[in-house]
Amino acid sequence: MLKRITRCLACLWLVGAGPAFAQGGNSPANAAPRADYVVGAQDVLKITVYDEVGLSGTFRVDTDGSIQYPFLGHVVVAGKSLQQIEEQLKTQLEAGFVRRAQVAVEVDQFRVRSIFVIGEVRTPGKYPMGAQMTLIEALAAAGSTTPTAGGDVLVLHAVMPTTAQGALTPATAPEERTTRVSLSDVQMGRQNILLGEGDTVFVQKAERFFITGQVKSPGAYTYERNLTVLQALALAGGISDKGSGRRMKVIRVVDGKRVEKGIDMEDLVQPGDTIVVPQRLL
Repeated sequence: MLKRITRCLACLWLVGAGPAFAQGGNSPANAAPRADYVVGAQDVLKITVYDEVGLSGTFRVDTDGSIQYPFLGHVVVAGKSLQQIEEQLKTQLEAGFVRRAQVAVEVDQFRVRSIFVIGEVRTPGKYPMGAQMTLIEALAAAGSTTPTAGGDVLVLHAVMPTTAQGALTPATAPEERTTRVSLSDVQMGRQNILLGEGDTVFVQKAERFFITGQVKSPGAYTYERNLTVLQALALAGGISDKGSGRRMKVIRVVDGKRVEKGIDMEDLVQPGDTIVVPQRLL
């Protein structure tokens, strides 16, 4: 069933599914798994203390991340797991109010959690997520990628599970919290990852390289990682009858300077390269 759903999601994305896709909410189906859930502002917690009716009830998390709890006053719970809150309340209650407190905490109503999709997508913006949201669902929600999208998608993981900080960018996200995914792998169903609250999906703009000289279709082409000169020439239709695979050159900017040097078929192409295919010597 899961595979069937995933395939359907991929189909919707490829035909340009709109923002109505992957809507969030507070229904049980959208409830986040207990083990992974981190409490935040606007969550409503149900706290039960065994044999203590006056200490049991529902409590909304304020914007400052705290709840107003009997005897204890303001208790900061945002950024903590349910188990951590249970242990916190147990410790504080046993400090002078309840002997051997038995505390259970669960989420009665979930806040709307969100992720961001920016870059080369048709409808960039902030999107609600349910209990789980995958990369392909996020791209589908944003209306799919644009024709100018590059070969990679960056998933920038939020340091704190909150959307209050806004969308991240490659410049502001730590390298260790950045996941690079091949767009073609996502499109073909070979790779898909789960997103967390506050994550940003950044679709990079395609980088270009150029082929000029004796090829069948000279021009600009979309750069892909690990692309060899031989593969690049194939994109240009191959070397023409007048061209030669020998004495090829590449014009490349290195440290801000324009450099020209020889290349071989097995060499890797770099973004911005101009490959020059010479005429065959008679």
